[in-house]
Amino acid sequence: MHPVVVIGAGPQGLAAAAHLLERGLEPLVLESGAGPAAAVAEWGHVRLFSPWPELTDAVSRRLLEPTGWAAPEEGYPTGAQWIEDYLAPLAAALGDRVRYRARVIGVGRNGRDRSVDDGRAEQPFVVHVLREGGGEERITARAVLDASGTWHAPNPAGADGLPALGERVAAEAGVLDNRIPSVADAAALAGKHVVVIGNGHSAATAITELARIAKREPATQITWVLRRGVVGNTFGGGSADELPERGALGQHAKRAVQDDLVDLVTGFRTEAVTLDGNQAILVAKDGRRLDPADRIVVLTGFRPDLSFLSEVRLDLDMRLQAPSRIAGEVDPNVHSCGSVRATGAADLAHPEPGLFIVGAKSYGRAPTFLALTGYEQVRSVVAELAGDREAARRVELELPNTGVCGGSGVFDEEANDTGSCCAPAPRLVQLGARTAG
Repeated sequence: MHPVVVIGAGPQGLAAAAHLLERGLEPLVLESGAGPAAAVAEWGHVRLFSPWPELTDAVSRRLLEPTGWAAPEEGYPTGAQWIEDYLAPLAAALGDRVRYRARVIGVGRNGRDRSVDDGRAEQPFVVHVLREGGGEERITARAVLDASGTWHAPNPAGADGLPALGERVAAEAGVLDNRIPSVADAAALAGKHVVVIGNGHSAATAITELARIAKREPATQITWVLRRGVVGNTFGGGSADELPERGALGQHAKRAVQDDLVDLVTGFRTEAVTLDGNQAILVAKDGRRLDPADRIVVLTGFRPDLSFLSEVRLDLDMRLQAPSRIAGEVDPNVHSCGSVRATGAADLAHPEPGLFIVGAKSYGRAPTFLALTGYEQVRSVVAELAGDREAARRVELELPNTGVCGGSGVFDEEANDTGSCCAPAPRLVQLGARTAG
């Protein structure tokens, strides 16, 4: 019997393997990095806003407990702690079912390209893998779960979804990157001008860390750039958020603006990045230019890499590139209140039987994916693959409310709906003394 190939050894990929094993199916996890959760390791300095009990999967815990492992019960780990105390032990328990430095470069049906209907569903999948050193391998699979995430496909600074003029050159020069600054990074930027572009939790995390530096070193200049014309739900749901640390994160960033540690610039849609010696200047489509920056941190979200799925048939939303059945639930253009519902096998199915995209990649370009969501996804999908239709249909998760009303599709004006289900949106914060020229 062919294995079920799982692409990615992150939180959802490893959980999927544990579920497959418990169901009597043989998993094979292919990870492009050198170790488990390689993408998480790249933001290992960032603290999660989900507590430990929401970061581990029940079936994975059952696999680990006979090894003497004990589930962490309290606190909010960093990415590095998540790996050390849970994900690395889980990968070790799975043993040689996890292969590292194995990058998937293509998924197809045996002997059938995308255009061929005849006998397609009866053919196994063929997964094309590039190994370290350039060697290639073909693996035959009964099903494929793509849990590769979106970390390596960040959105650019350019407001039209494409890199701004000069953005690639600025990145090559080391002036622009897509990484949340660590404590050491932030300290090295003391007394300098840092521009953060983005509206989500990553941007709020960066702003909060940089504001601590600016409080100690008043010469530090921080500019926070929003594409939208209004603040809207930038600061999150505050005390109405059922994940307290997530709510607190936005409020820390809000106070940094109110205390004039950060200049908030709205309606700035980046057209170009111009190098000026060792600095870079952001230019907006309306002609505005920011002061020269020593570092530009682009935290504008992520998008799915669909390149290696070009020969399988997908049903994706045209806006988000997420499975069509869940796109309406996660679309920031229309999603207005609270949290989204849990998603399962029926929501994640594609016209290609046996292929599922799970984890953060299943949300396409939409933000706010939680580990809990992914664990419920893999539970349902694996039940479907095992033939347990009842378990696949069952919903075993209620997601925490965000406390935020109003979709981010409200791009240039405040929402008019005052009868929302959540707490009132944060008021517009006045800009600090330094403004964009």
